[in-house]
Amino acid sequence: MRPLEEYEKRIGYTFHNKALLETALTHSSYANENRCQSYERLEFLGDSVLGFVTAEYLFSHFANLPEGQLTKTRAALVCEKSLCGFSRALEAGSFLRLSHGETHSGGRERPSILADVFESTAAAIYLDSGDLERVKAFILRFIGPAAETRSTRAFKDYKTTLQEIIQQNPEERLEYVVTGESGPDHRKHFTVEVHLNSNVIGRGGGKSKKEAEQQAAREALELMGY
Repeated sequence: MRPLEEYEKRIGYTFHNKALLETALTHSSYANENRCQSYERLEFLGDSVLGFVTAEYLFSHFANLPEGQLTKTRAALVCEKSLCGFSRALEAGSFLRLSHGETHSGGRERPSILADVFESTAAAIYLDSGDLERVKAFILRFIGPAAETRSTRAFKDYKTTLQEIIQQNPEERLEYVVTGESGPDHRKHFTVEVHLNSNVIGRGGGKSKKEAEQQAAREALELMGY
């Protein structure tokens, strides 16, 4: 087990209450053997904090995503696989307090444990700092890039899918037309129409022309029943 100070450097936060950090890294197997508290209560709180921070981020940064897509994206970002990946990036497994049996059975690399520890770490930061902004900074180091990557893939799928459908009829012509541009340079908003020949089949908006095009393609696919 590595020193807690190393973990603090990795998460970018120094604890006032070191015992709280120890608890965040204590698995129930170790707690049962040593009669101390495990991370399970912190995990419960961290789950809610993580869900709120992720929902707020998606709501603020992806204004054109409908409720259903927001829900699916949030679920994907906070699922066990994602959280496990975040913990692996922090090498959290090497800082865990586990029983000997759990250690020998591969507990330091078990996805469910690593996912739990990301949540317990978030809760510990929140409780120790008493500041939602501090825990947001920690969470969004991981959620932000993951959300951007996921949305880019989704957007690419909208345009690709629409293009593949239209290409089934070679005589049809697809075109994206910018119909509006507003806002200061650092916060532009674009609106785009997608035309099938001379007919408007979808409209969209976004922080860039590409994002607006993708949203227009998404609307077109919805109107076409896809």
